[in-house]
Amino acid sequence: MTENNKKKVLLVDDEEYVLHSLKRLLLDEDYEVLTGVSGKEGLELLQGNEVAVIVSDHRMPEMTGVDFLEKARLISPDTVRIILTGYADVTAAIDAINRGGAYKFITKPWDQGDFMRVVSDAVRQYETVKALRSSDEGALLSLAQAVELKDPYTRGHCERVADYALIIAGSLGLPEELKKDIKHGSWLHDCGKIGVPDAILNFNGPLYKEQLELVKNHSRWGANMASLARLPQAAVNVILYHHERYDGCGYPAGLKGGDIPLEARIAAIADVYDALTSDRPYRLKMDELQARELMLSQKESHFDPKLMNIFFNEIACLKTDVI
Repeated sequence: MTENNKKKVLLVDDEEYVLHSLKRLLLDEDYEVLTGVSGKEGLELLQGNEVAVIVSDHRMPEMTGVDFLEKARLISPDTVRIILTGYADVTAAIDAINRGGAYKFITKPWDQGDFMRVVSDAVRQYETVKALRSSDEGALLSLAQAVELKDPYTRGHCERVADYALIIAGSLGLPEELKKDIKHGSWLHDCGKIGVPDAILNFNGPLYKEQLELVKNHSRWGANMASLARLPQAAVNVILYHHERYDGCGYPAGLKGGDIPLEARIAAIADVYDALTSDRPYRLKMDELQARELMLSQKESHFDPKLMNIFFNEIACLKTDVI
């Protein structure tokens, strides 16, 4: 990585040995590291640099870490903010999340491996939000494809999901702007998986409960990044709610029926159909008839029945046209 391409991480702590220890860890991973011994100095550094991630101690004289992060958020809202706290300082951690928009908090004393993973994930989030912010179709699709590289079994999945979703959207006669948002949201529906370890994504078998819960977070993570990038709400809805179920037993919010945004109900059908008709690490793909029968058997519980019928009627028409 060249000097110009290095991501900048700002460390703020009034204890020099802490700054030295954390800086040494980050330099080993080829980040450019800036350090400040106070919130005031941190704000000055932030104004003159494009900083990807801030790591700040909470207990500092003159300005607490929470106050610093709150001010830093106004100067550089895209910078991902992390707070260091003691084990007993739970109130400060919550305050940092609510007031300073903290991404995560790290307890002292920190584990070096955990610290580096949090910073790495934060840098990745910063890069993702910057890419999403461009709203350029080529950039959005490239980002979706980059996420798919983490799981070779899903290559092409995001484009196929968008194609299937647009079949339904077209049949409904939805406005062009909404169809574009559905396309972009479908491309990016799994972008939150950028924060899921590769070992879990490529796990050869059913996931353990803890692994599954981690994977389930991807919809919130992805929607959070899309919101930070100010993508249209319909696109954010696809990312956030595409795993909701019509009977209210889905995630992340347990929405039911018509409470699930239309665009998310559309994407849910497209997502599952492509997943079933594609090979995955834990099973071989189904043929189209098997996938259709399985999904139709669940149309009252998992999917919007009206949209499901539209989708399979349109698919049948397309097959007839080809023949």
